[in-house]
Amino acid sequence: MAAPHEAIDRLLEAWRGEIEAGAVYELIAERERDPQRAEILRRMAAAEGGHRERLERRMRELGVEVPDPDSVKVGWWTRLQVRFASLDRLLAAREAAEQDEVGDLYRRPTGDEGTDRVLAQIRTEERSHSRTVEEMRRVPQDGEPPSPAQSRLDRILGREKWHRGGAGWLAGAIYGANDGLAAVFGIVSGVSGATGGSSFVLTAGLAGAIASALSMATGAFLAEKSSGEVAAANIERERREIAEHPEEEKEELSLFYQLKGLSEREADELAERLSHNPDAMLSVLAVEEFGGAGSSSNPVQAGLAGGLSTAAGAFVPVIPFFFTTGTVAILAAAAISLVAHFAVGAAKTLFTLTSWWKSGLEMTAAGAIVGGLTYAVGLAFPT
Repeated sequence: MAAPHEAIDRLLEAWRGEIEAGAVYELIAERERDPQRAEILRRMAAAEGGHRERLERRMRELGVEVPDPDSVKVGWWTRLQVRFASLDRLLAAREAAEQDEVGDLYRRPTGDEGTDRVLAQIRTEERSHSRTVEEMRRVPQDGEPPSPAQSRLDRILGREKWHRGGAGWLAGAIYGANDGLAAVFGIVSGVSGATGGSSFVLTAGLAGAIASALSMATGAFLAEKSSGEVAAANIERERREIAEHPEEEKEELSLFYQLKGLSEREADELAERLSHNPDAMLSVLAVEEFGGAGSSSNPVQAGLAGGLSTAAGAFVPVIPFFFTTGTVAILAAAAISLVAHFAVGAAKTLFTLTSWWKSGLEMTAAGAIVGGLTYAVGLAFPT
């Protein structure tokens, strides 16, 4: 008796999903700096490989030809997202994917008892994966109190509200391009409506592009400089904390080690030894509390990235007016600007991990609204 088409389709869908999930876990593990967490991710990737083998075995039992695993590729966009998005967002996306598989792909009956049994077994393990990812993100389950060590550590850190985080320059560059594009597209549309697309549009657009780029560059420079100053101030505050509250800082360090798996006695002994070397203790606490003992900020890099990306985005709507004027230039500027809006919106999803086409369409719609409204304003106040 031939296997139901639903069973075959589901096996193939699950098989592809297991290969992709394993590859993504491996890619995330490569970025994970904590060796223990990286090892957990690699074990999960290996488990996905075990699921794939079970699915392949069931396909062979049903007489279904197993496709070449090399035919399943992780898309280039997914690889870029894994490269640039934050680890927390990546883990959140994997947690959601595991929950979707548990709730739909592996639960619905296929009409083939043997296939349903295999999918049910894998479903149980996928549910475990979802919980593991959730724990890695340190999101407590509803109704579950945090561990005593975590509670005590949270109370200590609650007093130290001056910890800060930072963002990468590449994300700032994408948002800079977005700002420059949106702002100058509005200027070009408005002046085009007011002048019928005359040569004044080029002057206004270039002035707006230069102003936007300089504003973004100086803003990014000052923001990154301030971030570095805050990081340096954090180190000095932590140094004072060690000098003024040595016992509390020693307890804080012990709690960090307990959360890493050491017993209370082992953690206390290690914290006690470190307390005899304040500089070493400062380095360890700085890493544990805000990611490092020094600032990695680069104001010049941030300023250049922000300024150049803003200039690049702002320059797009002006391009047609270098070559022509009038209606042709207006339509060409609108077309290339909306395409650029879509591209920038899609690029944002490298960090947000949302749908690239949806984000692109949202940005395109926003650009169309801005361009349409400013053009109408220009028509209402002709020059």
